[in-house]
Amino acid sequence: MRCRTVRKRNSSRMVGAVAAVAVASLVLGACGSTKDSAGSADGGKGDGTGKVGVILPLLTSPFWQSYNDYVPKMAKSEEVDALKTVNSNSDPSQQITDINNQLNQGVEGLVVAPLDSAAIEAGLDQAERKGVPVVAVDVAPDKGKVAMVVRANNVAYGEKACEYLGEQIPSGKVVQIMGDLASVNGRDRSEAFRACVKEKFPKLKVLEIPAKWESDTAASKLDTLLNANPDIKGIYMQAGGVYLAPTLQTLKSKGMLKKAGQAGHITIVSNDGIPQEFDAIRKGQIDATVSQPADLYAKYGMYYIKAAMQGKTFRPGPTDHGSTIVKLPSGILEDQLPAPLVTKENVDDPELWGNTVG
Repeated sequence: MRCRTVRKRNSSRMVGAVAAVAVASLVLGACGSTKDSAGSADGGKGDGTGKVGVILPLLTSPFWQSYNDYVPKMAKSEEVDALKTVNSNSDPSQQITDINNQLNQGVEGLVVAPLDSAAIEAGLDQAERKGVPVVAVDVAPDKGKVAMVVRANNVAYGEKACEYLGEQIPSGKVVQIMGDLASVNGRDRSEAFRACVKEKFPKLKVLEIPAKWESDTAASKLDTLLNANPDIKGIYMQAGGVYLAPTLQTLKSKGMLKKAGQAGHITIVSNDGIPQEFDAIRKGQIDATVSQPADLYAKYGMYYIKAAMQGKTFRPGPTDHGSTIVKLPSGILEDQLPAPLVTKENVDDPELWGNTVG
């Protein structure tokens, strides 16, 4: 059974649709979504045809470049009138300005990938004051109103990386190159990796590099760390889009980039699922990555903003697209999309989005 939200009925169609709505309401009781139980039956907030602003966090990562490419395609397939994307260029303050600019242009919906989980609240409050629904993609806000967060389980990212490295490395030093801890993603991945190693692989020693999603920072700090710890056996990169190239270059410059199977190979696990990571897995330069679904982020960002503009609401539970909607401690709902671990065994899977982009 496919579980779908049901659009509110127009008052002119209510008489002929009462029975259908009653049946649909019973069906939806078993699903992870439901129509808005509040409001009148005269069409609610609208038909979802207004213009939508889409705000990106940055475009220096291949992951976000891919997401940016998917946005217009998915907007078309979901019949959403999305404006040209806006790039906040890794600046949380600029992102708030971008939100205000889009609101001043009269958008009726916003899809935002927050840079800072706390700072984004100011922009969300502005949108709420104007009655404009917001869908957050990739990063959940700490506070503020959003209709849905479209994201994967970032705790699972850290745990999958930990378990892979722990199975490959009996003991020794491993490094996690962390993201920005102002982002819930950076915190979730870091804390999960750390806790998993402590609980399951106590013979591993975790060294940490706070890199704020910055490639230059990752390269310089990794270089310094390797000088003091040339016996590193594993690396966890929390974002292959920004950390892959500098990590491989740093290891190569020190003569430490050995292929999988060779003596001295450093086991490397990443996050993102970009084509460059897949190529590195095929070459034996890295061993695994978690495929963060850039295509589905774009697709369901559009799906949920259209639903929000129509006045639809959702509740926790399984969806009809292989994910689960959960309620975060903040009370916000999050659709946790699947994010599989990719290794040499499944790196050529044609279903992986990283194998479908040029």
